[in-house]
Amino acid sequence: MNIPDPERMATNRLLSISIINALRRGTVPAGGLERIAVGLDVEESVIAKQLDYVAQGGADLKFIRGEYGCGKTFLVARALEIARSKGFVTAHVVISPQTPLHKLKGIYQQVCASLRTSGEEHAMKAIMDTWLFGIEERLLSVSGDDASVRDDAALEAATEKEIEAALSGISEMNSALAATLRTYYRANNAGDFAIAQAALGWISAEPNIGRDLKQKAGIRGDIDDSIAFIFLRGLVSIIHAAGYSGLAIAIDEMETTQGLQRNQREKGYQTLVQIIDAVDSGGMPRCYFLFTGTPALFEGSRGIRSLPPLYDRISVVQDDAFRNPRQPQIILPKFDTAKLELVALKVVDVYAGAYGEPDRERISHRFIRAMIRKITTRFGGRVDIIPRIFLKEFVDILDKCELYEDYNPHDAYDFDAEHLKGELKKEEEAVMVVTF
Repeated sequence: MNIPDPERMATNRLLSISIINALRRGTVPAGGLERIAVGLDVEESVIAKQLDYVAQGGADLKFIRGEYGCGKTFLVARALEIARSKGFVTAHVVISPQTPLHKLKGIYQQVCASLRTSGEEHAMKAIMDTWLFGIEERLLSVSGDDASVRDDAALEAATEKEIEAALSGISEMNSALAATLRTYYRANNAGDFAIAQAALGWISAEPNIGRDLKQKAGIRGDIDDSIAFIFLRGLVSIIHAAGYSGLAIAIDEMETTQGLQRNQREKGYQTLVQIIDAVDSGGMPRCYFLFTGTPALFEGSRGIRSLPPLYDRISVVQDDAFRNPRQPQIILPKFDTAKLELVALKVVDVYAGAYGEPDRERISHRFIRAMIRKITTRFGGRVDIIPRIFLKEFVDILDKCELYEDYNPHDAYDFDAEHLKGELKKEEEAVMVVTF
């Protein structure tokens, strides 16, 4: 007789609640995405195999292309979830006017700020400490009874040599990373946490780092666009040395680049050429890049097509009914009614894991279809626009059915868009049918 593990049941319930909480707020859940994913099996398999290759020391990338509402954000979140399950550290960068594609420093800064492992968010400190602790442990294990290494001062000196050796390739181009990490290590050992924090801040390209850190580390200036890529390579080396498979970076919403001046757009697209060439030449081992953008980014006059060397590198051979996600681009089709119905049914199952089995007669497949029609009608018949809004409304219905035995959504529910004022995204507002 199989007896459910209470601890596992509790973990599953907490994950179910976190998924439902995110859908209530109209956001993509932070975990458990496989439980509500629909129609992405082939794409997920391709990404998973790319990650396996990267974990063996390779490097790879993928561009995800699709209109608003096709599931780009969801697939990115799912890809990063898969990466973490395979031992990768992940990072998520959103391109914006504040973090444009042509500013490598800003991208590197967002990478550092968003580092995440399977067990921890904002994981920069944890990664550095794990790496340094691993160096100490290795030195102690090989020293045997050698008292000269087991002495604290000697161990510190030996560890600093290991830091320098581990980053020798990076130091040939820029020695500041190794110098700052030595300073971080010393400050931690001395209990000088202000300097230790400043060292991590400087490595992460944070602004306004004080002079004390720079004087102690013997460094000048700050990380800028010219050396950000070098530091990213150093970061990946440290991540792998700390025991992780590598680094998976999502660079999202690249379509904002089209709104910049021509010289800035071209510099941004040249940044992509630089990354692609580094991946293909073996210059970014154990690093995986995932980029997203709308069709206009790839085919528009202000998009990637305007830089032929970039367009040639990532264009697809054929875009037909038999999409090939192994090509540089994964082209996502628009979300349709059938997929949204399947997602709704999966959400019901997740809700059951969070709060107990709902009344499936009240939340029937027939009601789900009727609800989709009611919402879609107010958005110009565009099913691809409504998934976020629909799921937020749907969780509200599930809550009311769970809280009130006499609540009948077939009779009580009618979509009223008034309460959405102020929270609609521009793409949703653009197709919304105005009623008088």
